[in-house]
Amino acid sequence: MGYTKRIPVAEPVLIGNEKRYVNDCIDTAWISGSGKYVNAFEEEFAAFCNVKHAIGVFNGTVALHVALLVLGIQAGDEVIVPDLTYIASPNSVVYCGATPVFADVDPKTWTLDPQDVARKITTHTKAIMPVHLYGHPADMQPLHDLAQAHGLVIIEDAAEAHGAEYRGQRVGGIGEIATFSFFGNKIITTGEGGMVTTNSDDLAQQVRLYKGQGMDPQRRYWFPVVGYNYRMTNIQAAIGLAQLEKIDWFIERRLEVAAWYNEYLSDMEGLLLPVQAAWARNVYWLYSIVLPDAIDRDTLIRQLDERGIETRPFFYPMHVLPPYEDRDGDEKFPITTTLSKQGINLPSSAKLTREDVEHVCQVMKASIDEQIHAKIPV
Repeated sequence: MGYTKRIPVAEPVLIGNEKRYVNDCIDTAWISGSGKYVNAFEEEFAAFCNVKHAIGVFNGTVALHVALLVLGIQAGDEVIVPDLTYIASPNSVVYCGATPVFADVDPKTWTLDPQDVARKITTHTKAIMPVHLYGHPADMQPLHDLAQAHGLVIIEDAAEAHGAEYRGQRVGGIGEIATFSFFGNKIITTGEGGMVTTNSDDLAQQVRLYKGQGMDPQRRYWFPVVGYNYRMTNIQAAIGLAQLEKIDWFIERRLEVAAWYNEYLSDMEGLLLPVQAAWARNVYWLYSIVLPDAIDRDTLIRQLDERGIETRPFFYPMHVLPPYEDRDGDEKFPITTTLSKQGINLPSSAKLTREDVEHVCQVMKASIDEQIHAKIPV
């Protein structure tokens, strides 16, 4: 096809004030866990999420850990987590000494299924952790109803969903507390980095305490609790602030990329495209599709890679990973099992052009045709 450049699955776009802000950190020697950019990034991100508090931390995983910690999650407790998620979600529960209990996902939105959550609640359940997967928000109202009925708390894992909306409300302020990731492939990035958001003054105060080694903010070098060194650096925040200044553009670009994919792939029989529920705004962190059973997903990934197109499989179900292995998991989590086996994430960077997306779709269609014809007996 005469297409020579390689197309990565995701890459950061650094076209704003990133360099100027980072140089300012270097010039002023404010490069560590405090400085004007930390404060500014936290304030602006809180405003973006329409919450009272946003507290920067070193990455999205520690954001989950400290959020669970200040919610009081501890040994003997259970937290319900989707079986289809990134490993950080259940791991953060284990960090607190608690037990992650997995629930299946909805077949359309691929997020936590409230009906299966209801079946998993026990006397040990203390929290529900909906994950806004691949940019689409979870159905929060039925989860909120369950939480209220059983005296549970909700922690939103919004690592992949900056700017996504549930019934007109941006994620990050729907549960008691929420977390975000700013890894290099996210909608906005700080390289590594994370954020905890909440409307609770008390929870925000505790997050700031625990993420700063547990030092009393009113009494230097006095540590009333065992804390953690989870602070975001001023350099991370400088990059994050510059990225946040352009977040509306980043989201609009992803919506445009998703629309191009929808246009080019809508005629492919058996292909499941990402949805946007009537109550949701999907920000399409990744453009994620599910292949028909007749197509070998891993072979397709290899074929695309050989042609210069990087993709990613869906996450493994948590129940097949060694730390959380459940031999009956395929029966318990049928939706997650199917999605994981046949799901693929296509290139989704804000850098993509229509020509790039068209090329990806053309190559993918050709590769699928190769598989189908290879199976037809001569």
